[in-house]
Amino acid sequence: MSAPSVSAAGLLFYETGGPEIGLAGAGQAARAQDATTILGNPAGMTHLAGDQISVGTQLLLGNSEYSMSDDALLDGNNPGNVLSPLPSASVFYSHSIDDRLKVGIGAYGNFGLAAHYGDWAGSGFVKDAGIIAFNVQPTVAYRVNEQWSVGAGMGISYGYFALNRDAAGGEQKEKDYDWAANAHLGMLYDLDARTRFGLTYTSETRYDFAIDPQLSFNHSIGSANINRSWSLPLAAMVNSPQQVMFSGYHELNDQWAVMGNLGWQDWSRFGDSTIEAAGNEVSSGNKLQDTWHAAVGVQYRPNEKWRFDSGIAYDSSIYASQSDTSLTIPTGAEWRFGVGAQYKLDAQSSVGAAFEYLRMQGSTVQNPLFNGEFDTGHLYFLSVNYAHSFN
Repeated sequence: MSAPSVSAAGLLFYETGGPEIGLAGAGQAARAQDATTILGNPAGMTHLAGDQISVGTQLLLGNSEYSMSDDALLDGNNPGNVLSPLPSASVFYSHSIDDRLKVGIGAYGNFGLAAHYGDWAGSGFVKDAGIIAFNVQPTVAYRVNEQWSVGAGMGISYGYFALNRDAAGGEQKEKDYDWAANAHLGMLYDLDARTRFGLTYTSETRYDFAIDPQLSFNHSIGSANINRSWSLPLAAMVNSPQQVMFSGYHELNDQWAVMGNLGWQDWSRFGDSTIEAAGNEVSSGNKLQDTWHAAVGVQYRPNEKWRFDSGIAYDSSIYASQSDTSLTIPTGAEWRFGVGAQYKLDAQSSVGAAFEYLRMQGSTVQNPLFNGEFDTGHLYFLSVNYAHSFN
C-alpha cells in the first residue's frame, strides 16, 4: 500500500510582486525597465541609469477542490479546497559603477505552496503542508558594446517545509529546512533603440527535506476501523528545474510596446522517484515531463504619467498524464491573464498595482486509498509595487 510523494514540482512561479504580474510575465528577459530585471534577465541592468530600487508585495489566493471517488477505500470527508493564502514580497536594487558595469542584488520569493487538507479521510497522510523558499541573488552585468550585454547572478535559497498529519498518538507536526544554490545567466541584444531580445538560463535548484519515517493512523475501509502502523522512510525532494527563456520587446511608437516569451523547463529530469516501506519499494513517483511556456503582452502609455500593462501566458503540464498525478501537487496546464497599471509620482518614483488570474487544468489521483479528482483550479495574484531611481 503506497503513500503519496511530497514534492514541489510545479510550485515555481514567475510572479514576485512586481509589474510582471500585469503582463503575465511576458517580455521578462527583454523588458529591462526597472530593477526587477535582476531576476528577469541580469544583463538588463545595463539599461538602468544610476541606482534603482524596486519593491513589490503580493498575495496569492486560490481554489483547487479535491473530491474522492466512490470506489476510494477510505471512508470520510473530502478535503475540498486545499489551497491556503500565500503572501510574498521582493526587493531588487541595481547600482551603476559606470555606464557599462552594473552590480545589484535581489531578495524574493517565487517558489512555494500553502495547502490545507483538514480533517479528511486521509488526514493520516497530510492535514496541512507548507513549502516556502526565499532567495537572495547578488548579480553583475556588463555592456560589451552598443548592442550586446551580458549578466550573471548567484542565487542563494533558503527553503522551509512543514507537514502536519494525524498519527496514532495524536497530531504529528514536522518541519525541516535546507539551503540550495543556483546560477542565473543572461544576455541582451539591442537591435535598435526600440527593439531588443533577451536570453536567460537558470540552473536547477534542489531542496532535500526529511521527515519522521514512522507513520501510524486509524482509518476505515468499509465498515471496519483499522489501525495501520508503517515504517516509511519518506523524504521530500523539492526540485526547481533548469530552464531557458527567450524574450523579445519592441516599441511600436511612443505609446505602444509589444513583447513575448518562449521558454522551456527540464521537469523530466525529476520524473523518477521512489518510496520505500520496510526496505521494499512500494511506489514509484509520478512521471514528469518537460514543460513549454509562451506569453504575449502589450504596454500602453497614454501620457507621461500612466502606463497600462496586459498579458497572456500558457505553460504546459509537468505531468505526462493528467490521469495519474500527485495528491500534494494539484497542477496541470496553466493559462495566465494579467492586467496592471503604473503611475509616475515624479521624475524619480512610480507606484503600480496588478492582478493576474491563473486557470489550472484539473487532474486525477490514482492511489486506491483516496483516488479522486482535482477540479479546474483558479489562482489569483494581487500585487502592489514601488520603484525609485537615485539619479
